[in-house]
Parts: sequence; C-alpha cells; structure tokens
Amino acid sequence: MERLPEVRAGDADRESATDAQELLELAREAAYAAGGLLRERFEAGRERRIASKSTPTDPVSEADLASQRTIHAMIAQRRPADAFLAEEEGADEAGSSGLRWVVDPLDGTVNFLYGIPQWSVSVAVRDEHGALVGVVHDPMAGETFTAVRGTLPARNGVALPSRAADAPPLSQSLIATGFAYEAEARAEQGAVVARLLPAVRDIRRLGSAALDLCGTAMGRFDAYFERGVKAWDTTAGALVCSCVDLAVRPIPEGILVAPPSLVDELESIILT
Repeated sequence: MERLPEVRAGDADRESATDAQELLELAREAAYAAGGLLRERFEAGRERRIASKSTPTDPVSEADLASQRTIHAMIAQRRPADAFLAEEEGADEAGSSGLRWVVDPLDGTVNFLYGIPQWSVSVAVRDEHGALVGVVHDPMAGETFTAVRGTLPARNGVALPSRAADAPPLSQSLIATGFAYEAEARAEQGAVVARLLPAVRDIRRLGSAALDLCGTAMGRFDAYFERGVKAWDTTAGALVCSCVDLAVRPIPEGILVAPPSLVDELESIILT
C-alpha cells in the first residue's frame, strides 16, 4: 500500500481530512481496477471495435467503455449518493451528497489503439469548492499520482516538492501541449505552436492530458497548455499541479499550467 501524503498544517479538521483520504482510497482503487483491465487489453493487441464520437479522428473503443463501467460500478456501490460525470456514454448523473466524481476511463485512447504506452486513467472528486481529491494512474509506467486539496501530492506515495520557484526563463522552458480532434481547431493550434516554438526550448505532444499535467507537476515539463480539453481530462491532474504550487489558469476552452513566474508571459503568447 502506498504511503499517503501528509496533510499540511492549518488544513481542515481531522474528520474532513479523514473523509478526503477515504475518497482518495476509493479513487485509487477504482483507477487500479480499470488500469489492470486496460493493461490486459493493451497487451493483447488492438481493440476490435472502434467507434467515433465528435469527429472521425475522435475514437472510443471497447476498452474505454469497459474501463468506465468498472469505475462506475465501484463508485455506485460504495457511494450511491454521489454525482458522476465521465467521458463516455453521456455519463452525467446527479447526486445528493454534494460530491461529484469526474472520470476519464482512458485518457490517451489514440495512443492506446496504436500500441503506444502513453495513456492513463484519471479519477477525481469535486465538492462545492472545486477539486478535492485526484488520482492519475499510468499502468504501463507503474506510476500513480495522488492529490488531496491542501496536502502535498505524491507519486507512488513519495511526496512531490513545490515547484513555485522552479522555473527557467521561458526561452529555456520545455512546454507540453496537445491538439483538438477538429481540423479547424487544429489549424488554429498550429498557428499558436508556430508562434511559441521560437520562444521556448522545445514543445512536446505526448497524447494524454492527465499525464502531461502530472509530468508538469514533477518537472518533466516546465509548463503545459491545451485547448479543447474537458473536465474529465484535467480535473485530477490539475489538482496535482496546484498542490505543488503551480499556477493553474483557465484559458478559452482549455487550461494553462506553469510556475507563477512564467504563466503571464506564456499566456500572452498562446492567446495573442
């Protein structure tokens, strides 16, 4: 069992912290169960049935659906009063508890379908104040990122340090991003990349927003931005980032995450 991150001084009372830890345990258990199922399917080869969603390049596979149903069943059994929002099958269920699960059962479906081991399971819980707990599980790399609001986040149980002051100049920064499925949106994103690339060290596009966010929290990237992402893509990973003191800023139809010293300069370029 992983060692959970320690709660910082001055946080909510012990009862609330215990409740959050219980939610985190369930989120982690669900992510592990889904991740194990996905890994078996990934190692067995390409999915046999693939459908499209918003565009012909926006796929959903049997693996996405099986993963989501596994997570939903576990949460519904243990937390029947909670709301549930997930990427597939129009899942948006109301609840009465004040808590809402936000789930991406397979973040990086295209990578998964092409046999690229860069995909994840993202499970988060929101309350009236925003994201409360988050888990991003990468079954292929054996990495699990966990966060509880107001606590130090962790990778495989080891706390991540603050990144508030951990920033090179923008010209020496490695930036992660992603692209939308719609051709018109990607044309606009291409123009942004063309504008940004000369101003930074380099740009990476790996294909899983949740893993990009956690990589930024770890310092594998100096910053991350993407337009066209949804709540299920970013809620858990953005919480990991905010818990290491990165600036998490909404941009039109997307998100920007960077150290406080970089965020304004980076935003000015990508939103020009």
